[in-house]
Amino acid sequence: MANHTVAGNTLKSGDTAGAGVGSTVHSPAAADPAHSPAGPAADPATAGPAPTGARRELTAAVTDTLIDFLSAELSMLDRIDPALRPFAQVARDTVLGGGKQLRPMFAHWGWRGVVGTTPSVTPVLPALAALELLHAFALVHDDVMDASATRRGLPTAHRRLAGQHRDAGRAGDPDRFGDAAAVLVGDLCLVWADRLLATADLPASTLLAVRRCYDQMRVETIAGQYLDILGEAESADWPIDRAMRVARYKTACYTVLRPLHLGAALAGPATDPAVWAAYRRYGTDVGEAFQLRDDLLGVFGDPARTGKPAGDDLRTGKPTALLLVARELATETQRAELAAAVPPAGTTGPDTAAGPDAAAVARMTEIVVETGAAVRVERMIEQRVATAVAALDTAPIDDAARTALTGLAVTATTRQT
Repeated sequence: MANHTVAGNTLKSGDTAGAGVGSTVHSPAAADPAHSPAGPAADPATAGPAPTGARRELTAAVTDTLIDFLSAELSMLDRIDPALRPFAQVARDTVLGGGKQLRPMFAHWGWRGVVGTTPSVTPVLPALAALELLHAFALVHDDVMDASATRRGLPTAHRRLAGQHRDAGRAGDPDRFGDAAAVLVGDLCLVWADRLLATADLPASTLLAVRRCYDQMRVETIAGQYLDILGEAESADWPIDRAMRVARYKTACYTVLRPLHLGAALAGPATDPAVWAAYRRYGTDVGEAFQLRDDLLGVFGDPARTGKPAGDDLRTGKPTALLLVARELATETQRAELAAAVPPAGTTGPDTAAGPDAAAVARMTEIVVETGAAVRVERMIEQRVATAVAALDTAPIDDAARTALTGLAVTATTRQT
């Protein structure tokens, strides 16, 4: 078993994960359209320093917890049948594939905000690490739904599993096999998350409260995911307020808000209601800003850094807030061009399955810039970060957690990956 020592088991107040309050509202792209429409690159002067020792140590502790847990789980699957080995390896690689571990980070600082920097992190590490397993479940299923080819610069789970099928010369359609097997990989990650969470060394009443928060997070995530795919089928009629609702439930709740609440629940039943309220305001705003940044990266991001092709959201006509703002601000001619680029809802077949070609996507991107939609979305991000940080100012939480969460609000919403 790995030795999980995180800043002497305390995460000292000097080892925080971000910058000060004043760095949260600066957005060059919002003030100057000459800057990249996708927003400024992370700048040490505005977006906080690189991960500190405490953040690196927490990330290592979460990773060690996952490695220990997955080692035992993969051994058990191997005993069932060695044929499960390649399947299980895809699941393991998905979990340990180099993600940012934002959800464990938010949960950790949500917990620290209540308990302070003295208690050991070891008893709650399984709960923090379980969030990475839940995230892996969501990513794998999302990639199948979106038919994505890459994730973090590598083939997605369903593509890897299809390749295994093809290389082995098995009967049947490799792509159909890959999709089906990837659904099972996602399901397995979800079960693993439940199993790991149950091992947290906490009183039964605390673990039950944590579980209630965790279950609510899962329901909200699935609701948001369904609304996301429904939006692609009803893109022409999708209003901006519904796009923001999708952002809230698909992303904000499960990335920031509920991990923070889970952290507060880990602290026990005596948590001040004012803490829950502050976490709700902060988590909703940072989570929505996180999704808005994702919308910008989906159009303007560098594939070498995001690990995903640029323009996919435009190609599929996904009704992101960015696209809907562009439609709202567009001239009649621009609006007609946007509408013509995406096949109408309900159309299928070889001529429409691939969506618009590269030239049409490039023109759609130009329209998003020309309308000022990218700048408008940058302002939406900076406004949400500012209100999120303000919610922490008077919250009755530990000062080290306040500083760390302020930094995370910046790094999560100015990222370029």
